[in-house]
Amino acid sequence: MKAFEANFDGLVGPTHNYGGLSFGNVASQNNTGDVSNPREAALQGLAKMKALADRGFRQGVLPPHERPDLATLRRLGFAGSDADVLQAVARTAPALLPQVSSASCMWTANAATVSPSADTADRRTHFTPANLNNKFHRAIEHPTTGRVLRAVFADARHFAHHPALPDCAQFGDEGAANHTRLCGEYGEPGVELFIYGRAAFGNEPAPVRYPARHTREACEAIARLHGLDAARTVIALQNPAVIDAGVFHNDVIAVGNCNVLFFHEHAFHDKARLLADVQRGLGDVALQAIEVPNAAVGVADAVSTYLFNSQLLSRPDGRMLLVVPDECRRNERVWAYLEGLLAANGPIAEVAVFDLKQSMKNGGGPACLRLRVVLNESEHAAVTPGVWMNDALYSRLSDWVVRHYRDRLAVADLADPQLLAECRTALDELTRILGIGSVYPFQLA
Repeated sequence: MKAFEANFDGLVGPTHNYGGLSFGNVASQNNTGDVSNPREAALQGLAKMKALADRGFRQGVLPPHERPDLATLRRLGFAGSDADVLQAVARTAPALLPQVSSASCMWTANAATVSPSADTADRRTHFTPANLNNKFHRAIEHPTTGRVLRAVFADARHFAHHPALPDCAQFGDEGAANHTRLCGEYGEPGVELFIYGRAAFGNEPAPVRYPARHTREACEAIARLHGLDAARTVIALQNPAVIDAGVFHNDVIAVGNCNVLFFHEHAFHDKARLLADVQRGLGDVALQAIEVPNAAVGVADAVSTYLFNSQLLSRPDGRMLLVVPDECRRNERVWAYLEGLLAANGPIAEVAVFDLKQSMKNGGGPACLRLRVVLNESEHAAVTPGVWMNDALYSRLSDWVVRHYRDRLAVADLADPQLLAECRTALDELTRILGIGSVYPFQLA
């Protein structure tokens, strides 16, 4: 059955702020304490979704989470009314406020790992929410993420949902940001490429400056849960030197689509073995490896512009569109490389540039904002229909953002009980717009 790739972007939440929470993410740390504009951030993300939907790409929307996360604060010993809890946190543990108020679930590349039905033993699409246990502000996401995914992909005949992996360092899982699927046609069995930063056991090279968040053990567990064919599963080590340079996820240094892998020269620890293993899994389908030389684009430029944190999308003519942030156009070296890439007349035929400044300042580009899900037509019909981007949904969501989002938010504002009320009111309306039912703790209480 014919299949295609759909991208489900995370809608930026009303508490989007620059708390500087992600050690190892250079942009996040460099912009700590800046005043954010949640309204602009959400509208920028919606504009990208709409533009890609208008071009015929299948585009879905995933909602933000309830923030501030009062349930987590109560688990940590704070009591009283919601206002009492926020005031007590602001007074006695202010560092917790940006952590429980982070809008980081907008980066749905970290939401889960997804294996399409063509790759799995039971021929269903499998989802495992990422435990994201390396960072507290992200480790609290997976319960809501799991409810959202089960609401959007609800038909058990087509979709299988697993709980997040055990929440411990040994099974650190960062989701699809460290997972790429390569194939001939989307509906054919493909190679699932997992990239990890460390193994809990063994003596492999490891970064020394920044943490390696994703483990080999997590990759192996998800491959088992999803019923993947061992011959078509490749698990490889990221280059620890690039992690120390700010490449906290593999999708900051490499991106793949169909039989094309676009990556930096220094992305992988054992590049030759990885490429050989992928080609072996692809069989008769020839892997097209586009390796960007360090002499052309250094790792620092790759990190500052998020050249590789791009979306690589298949056009109807079989060639590909590369979606990049505006930072790529404003960097002379990166833009010169992209112009040369297009002139080479290879598989990448076009570059589309988007302004995602609000997300970029917190360390997330086009690829961070989307979760890729390969679907055939039957599976597509089983997805909750209200999440698909079209003219009507874009208009409703844009109006919703303008009515509910602030255009200025400082970290100190997170203690305002009115912000929590605004967030809950907005999200309650959003679940009705998307038709996903009750997925938030305040709705389930």
